[in-house]
Amino acid sequence: MSELAAIIAQTTGYKNSRQATANYVMANTELMDDFMQICFENKNPDHYKACWAMELIALKKLTIFQKHLALICSKSKMITNESAIRPLSKVIFLLIESHYKTSKNEIHFTESQRQELIEINFDWLITDTKVASKVYAMRSLQLLGKEYDWIHPELQTILTKDFSTHTAAYKAVCKQVLKKIK
Repeated sequence: MSELAAIIAQTTGYKNSRQATANYVMANTELMDDFMQICFENKNPDHYKACWAMELIALKKLTIFQKHLALICSKSKMITNESAIRPLSKVIFLLIESHYKTSKNEIHFTESQRQELIEINFDWLITDTKVASKVYAMRSLQLLGKEYDWIHPELQTILTKDFSTHTAAYKAVCKQVLKKIK
């Protein structure tokens, strides 16, 4: 087992533990390729812990993921562990937000990558994933819908149809997104 794999295996749900793992990866950027492989390795029992650290890395150093966008876009749909999907959905939202909102355009998705992200986010929104993942998916789709005009009507239909069956948190974000897309 590599040192990176051992550190990830020892990561716990506590913020300090997750942050220590994220800090280790950020201090050793030559490990990013291996780290990203672990994040998307469904068979690895600790891949979700790597995703926890990925979220914290994204909050501090989002541009580190630019060279890994192809992997993120192609492999995210394969992730099935809810503990990995939630941080991954947040990372994807942050990346999409950066793609559209920063004047420096530090994050740049290709057309095919944006298509994959649309598919992933609609999948998370309409399948039985947890509320936090759905919230990041609807926010991501709201941003993508500024470029792809067919997304907002589809998103509006889904959000309106599912509104009454969800939690208060889901409904609150749903109202915000619906207000933005009308």
